[in-house]
Amino acid sequence: MRLQFRHQKFQSDAANAICEVFNGQPFHSPTYMIDPGLGQIGLEDARSFTGFNNAPVVIGDNKILENIRNIQRSGQIKPSESLDGRYNLTVEMETGVGKTYTYIKTMYELNKRYGWSKFIIVVPSVAIREGVYKSFQMTEDHFAEDYGKKIRYFIYNSAQLTELDRFASDSSINAMIINSQAFNARGKDARRIYMKLDDFRSRRPIDILAKTNPILIIDEPQSVEGAATKERLKEFTPLATLRYSATHRADSVYNMIYRLDALEAYNKKLVKKIAVKGISVSGSTATEGYIYIQSINLSKGNPTATIEFDIKGKTGIRKVSRIVTEGYNLFDNSGELAEYKDGYTILRIDGRDSSVEFTNGKKLYAGDVIGSVSEEQLRRIQIRETILSHIERERQLFAKGIKVLSLFFIDEVAKYRQYDAQGNTLGGTYAQIFEEEYKAIVGNMQLSLDDAEGYLKYIESISVNQTHAGYFSIDKKSGRIIDSKLGDKKERTSDDADAYDLIMKDKERLLDRREPVRFIFSHSALREGWDNPNVFQICTLKQSGSDVRKRQEVGRGLRLSVNQVGERMDENVLSHEEIHNINVLTVIANESYDSFAKGLQSEIAEAVADRPRKVQAKLFEEKFGEDTALVIYESLIENGYIKRGELTEKYYEAKQNGSLEVPEEISGHIQEVISVLDSVYDPNINKPENARKNTVNLTLDKDKLNSRAFQELWSRINSRSYYTVSFDEDELINRAITELNSKLRVSKIYFKVEKGEQTKKIESKAQLQAGEAFVRADMVREEASSYLEMKASSSVRYDLVGKIVSETGMTRKTVASILVGIEKSIFDQFGNNPEEFILRAANIINEQKATAIIEHITYDKLTSKFSTNIFTEPDLKKGALGVNAIEAKRHLYDYVIYDSTNERDFANQLETHSQEVEVYVKLPKGFYINTPVGKYNPDWAIAFYEGKVKHIYFVAETKGDMSSMELREIEKAKAHCAREHFRAISGENIKYDVVSSYDKLWELVQG
Repeated sequence: MRLQFRHQKFQSDAANAICEVFNGQPFHSPTYMIDPGLGQIGLEDARSFTGFNNAPVVIGDNKILENIRNIQRSGQIKPSESLDGRYNLTVEMETGVGKTYTYIKTMYELNKRYGWSKFIIVVPSVAIREGVYKSFQMTEDHFAEDYGKKIRYFIYNSAQLTELDRFASDSSINAMIINSQAFNARGKDARRIYMKLDDFRSRRPIDILAKTNPILIIDEPQSVEGAATKERLKEFTPLATLRYSATHRADSVYNMIYRLDALEAYNKKLVKKIAVKGISVSGSTATEGYIYIQSINLSKGNPTATIEFDIKGKTGIRKVSRIVTEGYNLFDNSGELAEYKDGYTILRIDGRDSSVEFTNGKKLYAGDVIGSVSEEQLRRIQIRETILSHIERERQLFAKGIKVLSLFFIDEVAKYRQYDAQGNTLGGTYAQIFEEEYKAIVGNMQLSLDDAEGYLKYIESISVNQTHAGYFSIDKKSGRIIDSKLGDKKERTSDDADAYDLIMKDKERLLDRREPVRFIFSHSALREGWDNPNVFQICTLKQSGSDVRKRQEVGRGLRLSVNQVGERMDENVLSHEEIHNINVLTVIANESYDSFAKGLQSEIAEAVADRPRKVQAKLFEEKFGEDTALVIYESLIENGYIKRGELTEKYYEAKQNGSLEVPEEISGHIQEVISVLDSVYDPNINKPENARKNTVNLTLDKDKLNSRAFQELWSRINSRSYYTVSFDEDELINRAITELNSKLRVSKIYFKVEKGEQTKKIESKAQLQAGEAFVRADMVREEASSYLEMKASSSVRYDLVGKIVSETGMTRKTVASILVGIEKSIFDQFGNNPEEFILRAANIINEQKATAIIEHITYDKLTSKFSTNIFTEPDLKKGALGVNAIEAKRHLYDYVIYDSTNERDFANQLETHSQEVEVYVKLPKGFYINTPVGKYNPDWAIAFYEGKVKHIYFVAETKGDMSSMELREIEKAKAHCAREHFRAISGENIKYDVVSSYDKLWELVQG
């Protein structure tokens, strides 16, 4: 099969926009040059620098800038303030619309209009390089028919430098494709372009290229151009630099002259419609706090993070996804689940390494998950749903001659293919799951009268082992497929040319129905190589953190499909309404539908430009008032600064020259008028960005530490103690059995598959930002739209007794006696959700143990004491103002680091009552009381002014709502132990209690 190419207006518009920048430039045939180089050199050396170059631009910069502004205004793009470089031009084109085709066409047009013939394409990776080369191959006959000539194209290779001589000496159109690493990376080979080489007649390759004054085309500049690369690019002495991407960095856009963003491409039906199948989990399985860092979200303001965690509701524990900022407290927002109490406040969100750091020191990266459910169960459902979507789409498109492909991205080759000791291939876990699920689905498939004749025959002709294949890196010695090495660790892509060569060579073959492969497994590091137009399903079998943004995932399948004769399924073949009925890309996400859809919309919204607003009087009302606003507006019209609501060239000239005329009454506010007009293209331009939160380090106030008040307080609470407890073990066992039979209810684990897709038309950026560009759709199959019960995997083995022993501190014999005694129906719940069974059973047993402790524990004082060294421990110094720290005057330190909003409020109250509180401290983790239910770290120690109260007072805990605590019996036991401990070490010299606020504390103090 050969892909067919047609002329598309938007691609011609983009090429014309580039060419029209140079309107007025005369046509010059390629100029033959003889450059003797530096100093006196021989004839042989002179001939070394012969060839053709691009003729220089002869029209003035003012004319170029005028051309650029005219193009920008006609395309509703903010006009350039000045000419950014000579000559930098930017084109924005959504992924999948034919960006490479467009800049190849632009080369031909520039050659046709102006005679320029030397082009260098700079790419960030091997994947894009191979893709560009393949595009040249596929389009050369198509363009030869239009222009009557072909481009000579090649990939730069420092071992094949004769190609550079041909590049310089050939008068026809020449294009060189080069990786940025070839002239910018470190290493011997990377430096060869700057070296005088014996095999290149003692010349430097960069000099030969620079003499041609090439036009540089930078593909994906956001991945190519760092500060060092920009400097290196100058050594090519380019005539002009053209930048093409769907996602330009805001600080690297130079003279944008054409824009076709995601919103416009979708509404014009130039790319596929996106549908999402999301998988959500019901039923907590984690014995520790569950946290999944879905992504780090970068924007103009401070970065945010999308995280998933457990939350306690009225009916039990469920998982929720939230976009959070620094200072977000999981304990507060989870319904005060105990697993999030110990420092799970977000201290820092770092976009540089895509991490979230908590105040307890834990640092998780995008894609990291702790306390997760069974991964194999989730992957099986993803694979099953991919096959179901594939079959559904295939049945719909069979009669139209469109072959459907599905693409799985994985991170480990071993999960798809393994080898035995003899080197024979074996299916990995994913291959086995695929074949099991495929056989089950196809075996139960019922064809209807609506199915195309021959579809069943087509399916039956393909065996399950033929219909899936793996495209991976290959070890040249053994011939085995291997994990791809990351050539770019930031982008997490591979530089394995052989793997991309395989992908590119098979691109057209895979589109032919005679080829049985329909399901493709590939390493996620090779994702950039997959731009096959007939990918209709994409499934990422991994936690896909911010290293793979959602737009990157869907980008592999956005191209409009082709039929068996290579025709593109666009408006030339289909009606406008049909295009998005046929071209639908389904993403089988490993997260909930809501989470993926909202995340994708947010990313698209980031990339979508604000459409310019009309200049109207009301724009000025907020800053100047209604009457003055009208005066300004009328003045702008009279002076020719606006026409039909759009800013004119005269306005930009006046702004540039500082000669803008405004009414006399606002002559002192010209900059404010300009500021309002600037907002026409960027509504957020005048909004101040939030400053980053200030990180603080705690400094111990030694004067307070050595003060009489604190030393007296410390002397009364710093003694250690030991406890003894004796209770009837048989009584505890019986009480635990009774409570377990009565209260132990374990939720089953369910996976819910939901589907939604983009609306027919996305009206605005605001619609994306509000998460309203996707609509939830009813599932065709009832069983997939309902909850799918999943039993615990039989391959997982649990030491049930050992786990509960670990959680309760009781002996194996006691735990075994309790488990043997509970009812069978209660014990059977273990199979539904082992981890939750362990967690809940241990909590109930601990509650009964706590009750027994309260009745039977006694404490005695030890001679050893806590040292004041605990107040200088390193873990005290993590905090950020407004996140988990407040300034303090009465505290032992200059700041208070708090764990919850209730603690923050309590500390503020202690500071407010400065006439009563002399000094206080939030006690560090190094201060604790030993109890039978674990070490207990009280919250506060407070010293009041003498004469205000008769006690120096110590508060153990500050609780917002004591009645709602899930583990209230254990908390009661800890409080009881604390009372007994302080009674043993200080008698009546210390008063201890648990309070919810300072007012409650003061009531107890006064009592």
